[in-house]
Amino acid sequence: MNRRNTPAKEAILSLLSSSKRALSQDVIERQLDIKINRATIYRVLNRFYEDDIVHRIVAEDGKQYFAICEKNEKNQHHFHFRCSSCDTIECLHIPVDYKVPKGYNVKNANCVLTGSCNDCS
Repeated sequence: MNRRNTPAKEAILSLLSSSKRALSQDVIERQLDIKINRATIYRVLNRFYEDDIVHRIVAEDGKQYFAICEKNEKNQHHFHFRCSSCDTIECLHIPVDYKVPKGYNVKNANCVLTGSCNDCS
């Protein structure tokens, strides 16, 4: 779906594109160069998710993180890693292989591993 381009969308997309890790709404709000209210940030992130621009990662505490989808990543389920020391989440580009009972169709998988990242180990 074509949506109107706004300064908020451009700023959030630029920030997500330049990050190597998934970002939460509060981190996005702090790092933006322009002032955007929290509701607008959530609305933009949810539209990006609906349009397959980003994927959403829900950590075990319920906090949501967003990362840009790579070109070949749409509908590809993969693991994410959350560092319990520095509280960052990153995509581990290893496809998840799982089986579900016949008749089930998986639309989304949320696979988050928790521990210490390479920088904190």
